[in-house]
Amino acid sequence: MKISSDAIVCGARPHGETGVIARVLTADEGLVAGYVAGGRGRHMRPVLIPGNIVSVDATARSANQLPFLKLELVTSRGPWLSEPLPSAAIGWATGFTAAMLPERVEFPALHAALSALLDAICHAPSARGWVPALISYEALALIELGYGGNRPDLKADDWATIMPIFDRQGQLMQKRLLADRAGGVMGELLAARAILRERLLRMI
Repeated sequence: MKISSDAIVCGARPHGETGVIARVLTADEGLVAGYVAGGRGRHMRPVLIPGNIVSVDATARSANQLPFLKLELVTSRGPWLSEPLPSAAIGWATGFTAAMLPERVEFPALHAALSALLDAICHAPSARGWVPALISYEALALIELGYGGNRPDLKADDWATIMPIFDRQGQLMQKRLLADRAGGVMGELLAARAILRERLLRMI
């Protein structure tokens, strides 16, 4: 197996003394997990920030083997990690994606939507410019994974409508998408969304 593509970093967990298991989302191959040698080192840590766009080369001797990943940074989201609200949104969107998608299944619509969402989080003047896109991305995930539903048509200033939909959608994902996730992962995801909700309410 060999993959060469741009991808979105969705997660990275330590593996061994110096390595990392990274999960990256590509347009043509879907979510790809692989081993990054030296991923915990000074050079690679900034590359593996969730939300970053990277150029990835993945190689494996067979389809059942965990690939080795070589990554080069294309676009960094690092500057936005010091901002509490964008940081929480990026963390939730990428962590949610890494946990919910099956590996090596193509989801081009989700890849395009996540890429657009991350750009909006980083470049919109305020959260009013990206919260509707976040809710739309979550709704698209439910649709793409076979749970049905509709993508709501939201206006950026209509917070009286936006937050109830945000809450209802969170309950729906907990019952459906996240219900079969392992306890630790489930807890991390729910905590990440709760932090995002709290920060949105402070802004409102």
